[in-house]
Amino acid sequence: MRLHADPSRVVVRPFYLAWQSSGPDIERVRNLVNQIIRLDLRTVRSEMSIVLHDFADRHWQIERVFDERYKQIETALKLDGSKLRRPTKRLIGAYFCHEYSYAAAALMNPSVVRHPDQSGLQPGSTRILLSLRAVGEGHISTIAFREGIISAGRQLSLLHQPAFATAAMLGKTTADSVAVYRHPDSSLSGTVIFPMTEAQRNGLEDLRLVEFACDNGNTEWIGTYTAYSGRDIRSELLRTSDFHDFTLTPIKGGAGRNKGMALFPRKIGGQYLMIGRQDGMNLYLLRSDKLDEWEGGELLLEPKYPWELIQIGNCGAPIELDEGWLVLTHGVGAMRKYSIGAALLDKDDPAKVLGRTTSPILSAADEDREGYVPNVVYTCGAIRTGDDLFLPYGVADSSVCFAIVAIKDVLAQMA
Repeated sequence: MRLHADPSRVVVRPFYLAWQSSGPDIERVRNLVNQIIRLDLRTVRSEMSIVLHDFADRHWQIERVFDERYKQIETALKLDGSKLRRPTKRLIGAYFCHEYSYAAAALMNPSVVRHPDQSGLQPGSTRILLSLRAVGEGHISTIAFREGIISAGRQLSLLHQPAFATAAMLGKTTADSVAVYRHPDSSLSGTVIFPMTEAQRNGLEDLRLVEFACDNGNTEWIGTYTAYSGRDIRSELLRTSDFHDFTLTPIKGGAGRNKGMALFPRKIGGQYLMIGRQDGMNLYLLRSDKLDEWEGGELLLEPKYPWELIQIGNCGAPIELDEGWLVLTHGVGAMRKYSIGAALLDKDDPAKVLGRTTSPILSAADEDREGYVPNVVYTCGAIRTGDDLFLPYGVADSSVCFAIVAIKDVLAQMA
């Protein structure tokens, strides 16, 4: 099974009139709105009929989306909406929306966690939730999801995507966080989380999800990702307890100015732990008393073998085994070829490296070498299913494939 970029997956997004991408040109917006207001009602209805004919079958509740977009324009321009008829308001909303193909360019760098709902499954089956980095127009990265089941016999099946995709909606915003939520009628497999802040403007990249065991016994799903403004990067947290409501929070501290951070699934020694690549080449172990504030770190792994001499990094949250913490790594070797390996850390003291694979467990070969960025395999997280490791991975920054490997075989490769 392979997941490809799909230009037919579209959502309705706000459209901004801007001059040289310097931000909304408010006078141009005002002039356009005034032109629409001056249209007679018959023309308004005719134009709205054309819009609905072209787009209503491609989107869910599109008129509601137009209504909400109009309210944003009304607020920005301080319009007196009481003087406008609904068809005119709706047409104004339509002029300030556009269709965006969120996965037209690439689908890549997945992570996976157990689905919050494990009910009604056959023995030996696990319901899973994939996060995917979807790349569309302007090379803007968003977060998409797919749901599925791994059943006995290493069989993977994915839930069909709904006909319509919908963008997660903006909730309460504070100086420290942004809340987004999916509409109650929208499935998770049809939900896309878009950049919401200036720091995220050009993308939410490489979400590393983990099922986190909280001190109070509750479960929270937490992901680290890279926010890209088009110029600067920083690490941020996505947090949710139900995959209906999400909070996006910047990571404070020096470590947050880097990418590729991965959170351990529980506290160790009363502290949160992360794996990070603070210098762009080596892996570090970070400890913190606060989930959203990270500094420093101690050197954990340096490039050692030929397939990783340029750099190593983590490939998702550590996985707890009886033998210790299994950390998937990526290595970059000659000809900038990316491969995936693994290391084993002590369960009580993860600063102790018990072993690491001397050769890759997965690398690009044959047709999997070809794509937008050749010779790359990459993952943002795997999970344990019974005695196996379920590993979704990106191929050439273009598509997503899946692997299942016995954990004992991975451990046997370590020295």
